[in-house]
Amino acid sequence: MLRNIRLVVTYDGTAYHGWQRQKNHVTIQEVMESKIRQMVAHEVKLFGSGRTDAGVHAYSQVCNFKTTSKIPCDSLQKGLNSLLPEDIYVKEAGEVPLKFHARYSAKSKTYQYRILNREAPDIFLRRYVWHIPVALNTEAMKGCVPMLIGTYDFSSFMSSGGSSKNPIRTVMHASLEQEGPFLYFTIQANGFLKHMVRNIVGTLVNVGMGKISEQEFQEIFHARDRKLAGIKAPAQGLFLLGVNY
Repeated sequence: MLRNIRLVVTYDGTAYHGWQRQKNHVTIQEVMESKIRQMVAHEVKLFGSGRTDAGVHAYSQVCNFKTTSKIPCDSLQKGLNSLLPEDIYVKEAGEVPLKFHARYSAKSKTYQYRILNREAPDIFLRRYVWHIPVALNTEAMKGCVPMLIGTYDFSSFMSSGGSSKNPIRTVMHASLEQEGPFLYFTIQANGFLKHMVRNIVGTLVNVGMGKISEQEFQEIFHARDRKLAGIKAPAQGLFLLGVNY
């Protein structure tokens, strides 16, 4: 009998060329499919909630695959964790209805971007934050964040080569919080365009550096022109926090 298995996975994306399987590159999907195949003894296709880029991390990536194997989910979880490398860990495994799809059943996803804003870097966190040694005007940056909430065309924050034909997305929550030298930008939306979060962060940093004003941030946002926005923030500061169904 065919079963649909849902996994919740956490991973450090440093050593991987993103989630999606690619020729000549090691990816999260490829590694996980190979270990699942060892467990269930047949070919599988693993579907993720989203395609995290090279170097991007996840606390709770959701994925699913279909199998005829009768292995109990708890045994499957333990077995996979014994086979997977130490930078990938299955937090949950459970059976779901056959119609469930990790990507298409998702209602929203939440990402967080982390910045270390002080002169000295933290060499132990260099793979997990964007270190910016120049003091940022965080209040100005915070003033821009509420502008993102709502249903808008996010073309100004979409990198070229994205597969989405519709640039309109709905952002339910966005916040920028500061804890000492650390800045945490958190955003929840019904979907994300290619590099959308990283491009937003790069533009917010331009505000923090005084390169553009809050008014100019709003104008850039609604101009629907990527060339006007800031640089794409580095991958290592981005985390997929969770997926809502």
